[in-house]
Amino acid sequence: MIASNLTTYICILNRYRSMKIKSLIAGALILGAPSVSKAQTAFGDNLNVVTTAVPVLAIGPDARHGALANVGAATSVDANAMFWNTSKLAFLEEGTTDIAMNYSPWLRRLVPDINLSYVSFATSIDKNQAIGASIRYFSLGEITFRNQQGDFQGTFSPYEMSVDVGYALKLSENWSSGIALRYIFSDLTQGQAAGINPGQSVSTDLSAYYRGDLKNLPDGQKGRFLFGAAITNLGAKISYSDGGTEDFLPTNLRIGAGYEWQLDDYNSLTVLADVNRLLVPTAPVRDPQTGEVLEGQDDNVGVIAGVIQSFNPNAKPRGWEEFWEENMYNIGLEYWYDGIFAVRGGYQYEDVNKGNRKFFTMGIGIRYSSFGFDFSYLIPANSSVRSPLENTLRFSLLVNLNGISG
Repeated sequence: MIASNLTTYICILNRYRSMKIKSLIAGALILGAPSVSKAQTAFGDNLNVVTTAVPVLAIGPDARHGALANVGAATSVDANAMFWNTSKLAFLEEGTTDIAMNYSPWLRRLVPDINLSYVSFATSIDKNQAIGASIRYFSLGEITFRNQQGDFQGTFSPYEMSVDVGYALKLSENWSSGIALRYIFSDLTQGQAAGINPGQSVSTDLSAYYRGDLKNLPDGQKGRFLFGAAITNLGAKISYSDGGTEDFLPTNLRIGAGYEWQLDDYNSLTVLADVNRLLVPTAPVRDPQTGEVLEGQDDNVGVIAGVIQSFNPNAKPRGWEEFWEENMYNIGLEYWYDGIFAVRGGYQYEDVNKGNRKFFTMGIGIRYSSFGFDFSYLIPANSSVRSPLENTLRFSLLVNLNGISG
């Protein structure tokens, strides 16, 4: 049984009764939305998940940050910073050009052909500026269409993709800012459903990053503070039909901090933590007969009004209690030996009333010459709420193009 907190994605797919159940499962779990046999026992009595369209935009694409339980606001810079915090790119070493290729199987325990691919590129312009670009492609595999009589109507491969470009600038030796622009394309039916079109939108990311100076500590150690903040996917609503309902993008606020210890010439340890919250309005409680809002505020508002409303406790059915429940917490730990071998771990917490996604993560990283390899693995912390990435190995390949050409 698919849980009652299905994302807007599943709402869209439900319009097409001829789809096989596989498409429904994919939609429900596209962002790790839980699927349980007894939803009432897996979630709180006040279940009210904040949902959006194109939730794939909020999925962390790479294995390094996946191993850190999706902590990414204040991590050190790499080519995948385009997703987590564009402003980090300004701290690339001058003359550096990197590319990253990432692959994540999705729902592999249920279906073999759903996956997320992400390719990113970053290069420094000079010691204070850098640019980046990325392409995200989410394949929902092959889906069979049948009409209401069960007659075969054909097969197709729905997909969603986005293309980003970004720019980062150092404001000082320690601070940087960044901006990214994104084009979004979502094709769920490929013309198989009358009146349904591919959804398209554009969005932007705004971010800031702080990397402190290394300070001397006792016993020859050194350390520094890290901080990052990013608003991502701030953009126009998306619609799948002419004049139809428009849905919010997964606009997200990510704030994170960390501390990096350089224990000696060979060993370093970084502790990191992020807080995330969606900047879209919470669904109110409505009268089932009239649709009148009984608790909270109407969520049929514009993008900026939705951002403001997401911070307003009075706009939520249960006020301040629900406001705090909408924060997601992530912590991660990254250990490096001689810049060659890394061990990572992390934990994510989400409130029981907002999806109840709780899991542990682990992974390793290897750097050799101009190449880097990252792997991550997810372990659910809640047996009643499943993750599409559970017990799945994700991997990333990073390449320093300077080293190859030089």
